[in-house]
This record gives sequence, C-alpha cells and structure tokens, in this order.
Amino acid sequence: MSAGHHGHSHQDEHEHEHHHHGHRQDRGAPGHEHGAGHPPRAHHGLRHRLSHRVAHLLKPHSHASTDKVDPALESSARGIRTLWISLAVLGVTAVAQAAVVAVSGSVALLGDTVHNAADALTAVPLGIAFVLGRRAATRRFTYGYGRAEDLAGLAIVLTIAASAVFAGWTAVDRLFAPRPVEHIPIVAAAAVIGFAGNEWVARYRIRVGREIGSAALVADGLHARTDGFTSLAVLLGAGGAALGWQLADPVVGLAITVALLLVLRDAAREVFRRVMDAIDPELVDTAERALREVPGVQAVGELRLRWIGHRLRAEVAVVVDGEASVRQAHGIAVEAEHALLHAVPGLTAALVHADPSPAPGETDPHLALAHHTAA
Repeated sequence: MSAGHHGHSHQDEHEHEHHHHGHRQDRGAPGHEHGAGHPPRAHHGLRHRLSHRVAHLLKPHSHASTDKVDPALESSARGIRTLWISLAVLGVTAVAQAAVVAVSGSVALLGDTVHNAADALTAVPLGIAFVLGRRAATRRFTYGYGRAEDLAGLAIVLTIAASAVFAGWTAVDRLFAPRPVEHIPIVAAAAVIGFAGNEWVARYRIRVGREIGSAALVADGLHARTDGFTSLAVLLGAGGAALGWQLADPVVGLAITVALLLVLRDAAREVFRRVMDAIDPELVDTAERALREVPGVQAVGELRLRWIGHRLRAEVAVVVDGEASVRQAHGIAVEAEHALLHAVPGLTAALVHADPSPAPGETDPHLALAHHTAA
C-alpha cells in the first residue's frame, strides 16, 4: 500500500487502530496526539498542570478505546430508547383496542389491533440489532455487527407482509359470513385512540431514524404511520355500520389490506436498497465537494460510500502532488478525512488513499493491479 493511504475509523473500539500508519486520532480533538508538540512535564508550570488535569476531568480526550465517546454508540442508544418508548405506547394502544374487539366483534378493529401489536413487537428484533451493533469489531467480523440492523429491517418487512395477509384473509372471510358490529361508539373511540398512538410513534421513529441514519427504524415508523391511517379507516367502517351498511366493516378491512401492501412496497424498497449498499447520490456530491476544498487535493478519484446499519463509511482516492513527501501526502489524507467527517452526516469512518499526480512519461503506479481490476 502507498504511504499516502490513510484510514481511520471512529466507529468501534477495534477499529481505532490505524490501518497502515499506526496513526491515532481522537474525533473530539482532530489531529491531536499525546506527546506531539507538548513540552516535557518538568517544564510545565503548576498552573498549566492543574488546568490540564481539570480539562481531562471535564472533557477526557484519551486515545484509549475504552475512554472514547463514540457518536455511533450514542445514536444506537437513541435508537434503543426510541424503541422502548414506542413499544410502550403501542402496547397500551393495542391492549385498549383488544378489549374493544372482544365486546364489539369488529373485524376491521381486529385487523388494526393485530397491526398495532405486530408493530410493537417489531421493536424486539430491531432492539436486539441495535444492542448487537454496539459490540466491538473482531478479527472475524472486522466491520463490526452493524449489518444486524439491516437484517432486522428484513424482519420488519416480513412482519408487514404477514399483517397484510392476515388482514386480507379476515376481511374476505367476513365478507362471506357477515355479522353486525356491536358497540359502535366504543369501536369509533378505539379507532381514534389507535390513530393517535400510531401517528405519534410514527413521527418519533421516522424522525430519530432519519437523524441517526437507520433505514430499519424509518421502515418501522412507516409501518406505524400506515397503522394510524388504518385506524381512521376503522372509524369510517364504524360510521358505515352505524348507517346500517353491514358490509362496511369487511370492506374497510380490505382497504386496510391495500394500505398495508402499499407501505410494504415502500418499506421493502427502503430496506432492499440498504442491504444492497445503495446510497443517496446527494451524499456522494457532498463528499466530493468537501474533498475538492481540501488544500493539496488536486482531484478526487473513486469514491465509495456504504451504510453498515446506521453507520456510514467512506473509501476514496485523492490525487496529490507527485513530489510531495510521504508525511505531506499523509497530512493531506488526514485533512481529507477530517473534511469528510464534518461534511457528510452520519459518517463515522473514512479510508483515504493518496495517489501521486501523473508525470510525463511516468508508468502508471497502479499498473500491477490492472489485471485484478479487469477481473
């Protein structure tokens, strides 16, 4: 590897080792190294030593992995907290609706209750994924366990699909064997409760999911939002039943099924793109703009971004002066990584490779790799 190849992860404890240079850098203090640029302790005045100790107590900046505050871990904690809160809200909503289903016999409300219960239970695999994703990388799982979150997203998609099948089957069965809905005012009240609970949870999950970059959490929020609108559909069904239309309840049940199929399409597309390493092109544009503004970067070569759970990683090649020393090229690579970390939301690690600018008559430095690239 070229000496200008710089990579540094701010993600997991095992990833704090520099890949090629042994360079260590704390994200809270970019470019800072203990022992670099500090005079010997004997030459520190008493006041300086005291202030230094106080600074360590108030804001530790040790390079030890156990002392590091990782924003990615903080985002995982936010995700877990979001799941627990939404689980409690949806659990209360589902229990209240189930009690009404028992006395009313509303198939539309039954479908909505099942959806709410299923939506609440999707917090379990996603919560496990968030906890698992906080584990440090190992020699076997060198990128960590962030992919568990994407697998949880697949479980959420399957849950939505199962809910749609159940709602459709129940509605069709009731079409062929209709029965009157009892306690219509209570059913209407339960539908309103279902909408309020689901919409609150949907807003909460989607907002946090987008802030921390979790496609699975966003998909779960979309599921909750659809359940909220199906609760309104239950309200319409109760109104139709009150007017004497006996088939209103199963017809609304079918409408709920269609709504679930629509959200299934959106959630499946979101999760599928994440599993396939799709990235928002705007993030690529943002990264390229940030790199071009770094002093010493003459051009930006191949740039790759990928999500691993809710953590974003980057790999990029930049062109620098061919006459630059190894230290100068490394310095440019560090500044390039620093610029990316500030410019690209959700980015926790970047691997920057410095390529020398071509000189007339010079052999391509990557010629030895050409046949591997072609393969």
